[in-house]
Amino acid sequence: MTEFEQKVAALRAHHEALLNRKNEPIEWGNGIYEKYEYPILTAEHTPLEWKYDFNENDNPFLMQRIMMNATLNSGAIKWNGKYVLVVRVEGADRKSFFAVAESPNGIDNFRFWEEPITMPDDVIPATNIYDMRITRHEDGWIYGVFCAERHDDSQPGNLSAATATAGIARTKDLKTWERLPDLKAKSQQRNVVLHPEFVDGKYAFYTRPQDGFIDTGSGGGIGWALVDDITHAEIKEEKIINARHYHTITEVKNGEGPHPIKTPKGWLHLAHGVRATADGLRYVLYMYMTSLEDPTKVIAQPGGYFLVPEGGEYLGDVMNVAFANGWIADEDGRVFIYYASADTRMHVATSTIDRLIDYCMNTPEDGLYTAASVETIKRLIAKNKLVKL
Repeated sequence: MTEFEQKVAALRAHHEALLNRKNEPIEWGNGIYEKYEYPILTAEHTPLEWKYDFNENDNPFLMQRIMMNATLNSGAIKWNGKYVLVVRVEGADRKSFFAVAESPNGIDNFRFWEEPITMPDDVIPATNIYDMRITRHEDGWIYGVFCAERHDDSQPGNLSAATATAGIARTKDLKTWERLPDLKAKSQQRNVVLHPEFVDGKYAFYTRPQDGFIDTGSGGGIGWALVDDITHAEIKEEKIINARHYHTITEVKNGEGPHPIKTPKGWLHLAHGVRATADGLRYVLYMYMTSLEDPTKVIAQPGGYFLVPEGGEYLGDVMNVAFANGWIADEDGRVFIYYASADTRMHVATSTIDRLIDYCMNTPEDGLYTAASVETIKRLIAKNKLVKL
């Protein structure tokens, strides 16, 4: 074996050890879910063939010819008995692309499929695409809805000026994708999710209307819109179903995460909330529930955040960010929540349908004032005085 072959063998052994690493739950959580010791996907998990030229004549120093920067914001679906993520992979060139990774148990041993997804362009090609939500719709298709970002050519001198639309694609096998026209809307849409069922015979979308690429402006929160034809989707009427509020976790903006999970008690929603701090924007996850009879009617909303970056999750490309656009509800009631930390790596937290319903239905709402928060705590203290353990 040559020196080059030895280096390749050592590299592959190191990579296999990472892919095969067992993930264990972290003790002493909050009782709502369990987090796990290791991230489930990092840039290092991407296939070696995506990064290295293994021809010794062309790459005698065994350098990475294409470097990967991050794995984040993954859509999720149970597929052929496997836990499958449609991952946003970001290269060192800042371009994001989609790639599929699967695991036999949902918490470790994730492996990417051989090649990234080839996503067809819309009429106007996007510079960058990212953050796909996966919906297995009752019409028989699997849909991916994602952000399609382009330069704002109305500001030719501003290289940071951008526009965002919701790209829509569909597939039957997660390999070959049919690109549909981007969603038409009056406002910019970076965060759009397709509801899994028809509502009044129409396709239903959760939206996040924004006046600009970054600023929500007049956008009041998570929106709801019905569309007649998904092959030419256009939002004509939009209403806010989960509003932003001053001095809360949703003060700056909020948006739907993955599509909601249907339960006997209502639709379980996972969303993100954003507030401003002296250190920049803080992204956290929160939950709410809506009625089965009327998916636009909120029936429960626990106060405060559901999940935040902790420990090493806080550090990365964009610090103080937790973001989720994928979860899987198993047949046995277990729920796998896939979230990214600091726009850098993917993690999993596990819970159950029963626990998440209990959390939503029995956690006090945000009273929106300090005095209300104190009274909520005092009621719990008084209640606990009656309990003898």
